[in-house]
Amino acid sequence: MKDFSFYNPTRIEFGKGKEENIGQYIAEYGLKKVLIVYGTDRVKKSGLFDKVVKSLNDKGIAYEELGGVISNPVLSKVYEGVELAKSAKVEAVLGIGGASVLDSSKSIAAGAVYEGDVWDFFTFKAVPDKALKIFSIMTLAASGSEMNNYAVVTKEDDKAKLNLAGLATFPTVSVINPELQATVTKEYLAYSAADIFAHSLDMYLTATYLPEYVAGYVENILKTVMRTTEILLEDADNYEARGEFAWAATNALNFTTFCGIENNRFDTHFIEHTMSAEYNIAHGAGLSIVVPAWMKWQKNLLPERFKRFAKEIFNLDTADEGIEALKNWYTKIGAPVTLKEGNIPEEGVAMMVEKLSDIAQMMGAGALYSKEMLSTVFENAR
Repeated sequence: MKDFSFYNPTRIEFGKGKEENIGQYIAEYGLKKVLIVYGTDRVKKSGLFDKVVKSLNDKGIAYEELGGVISNPVLSKVYEGVELAKSAKVEAVLGIGGASVLDSSKSIAAGAVYEGDVWDFFTFKAVPDKALKIFSIMTLAASGSEMNNYAVVTKEDDKAKLNLAGLATFPTVSVINPELQATVTKEYLAYSAADIFAHSLDMYLTATYLPEYVAGYVENILKTVMRTTEILLEDADNYEARGEFAWAATNALNFTTFCGIENNRFDTHFIEHTMSAEYNIAHGAGLSIVVPAWMKWQKNLLPERFKRFAKEIFNLDTADEGIEALKNWYTKIGAPVTLKEGNIPEEGVAMMVEKLSDIAQMMGAGALYSKEMLSTVFENAR
């Protein structure tokens, strides 16, 4: 193991009915007013919103609400939330939903205590070292947002999709009740599985040093996701499988898999963010296209790691066999694996390469994400 510092302040409340205790969890921090952030009215039609409000009322906690967060969340909604949070003088943000809701909630929480433009956090002009407290009730397992400090948002005018992260943007308490995730469609279950795979493989297939313990840990996450996804496609109400899937999603990006490693990157997420910003493809669907295409480019840089992936995950011998097996599994569960299947026009590739190159230069990573590398990945995805 290499030297590391690990910090994750998020408290997880996992289990049936835990959402009904959200008022208690918030009250423990002496908070009296929150902003509830959510996506569609499904949270109200399902009765979940009413359960949350009752729990808040029971503890004397007032609330404002902000609905309408969309998949691939946008900056204009964050601005709306920041203005509401400031004017209503809320003390915390409570997100009810999946990654998009948590992305918006974290951004609002940071922007509400910042005097400048919240977009400054995404363009490295400022760091979100202060924020309102953040709470979440997860209705979708995929991003690990419930236990990390990242938020990704798209600025509509130029379709820049960037992320923020700071010590203040970890959730304080996150509720994971697998029962709340049983209504996720088969389509989005597949996209969620692809998202978890990307969180795991971005690290596993780029780290120049990977301890045996961490390698086995990541492989267990991948095997768990494959096993439980196939169960849930046949039986959406299988609580045990749903619970294991949800916890695998959390652990894939709560930074425990990054302890003791060295020199990892987030290549596939870097590439996919521009794809989904430009064409509004679901994030996980974009990743199921990008990951195998990127693996074909990356495989010669760490050949033994790729052979290990093939052997441990699919019981195959070569890197190419492992990559093809992953593509086949994505197809089996209903996730796209080519630009055409994702309705991404080939004429858009040159534009995305240019845009990604510009973003890489802004990040100081122009040498890593060259136009040649980016073009090769997109060519592999045709």
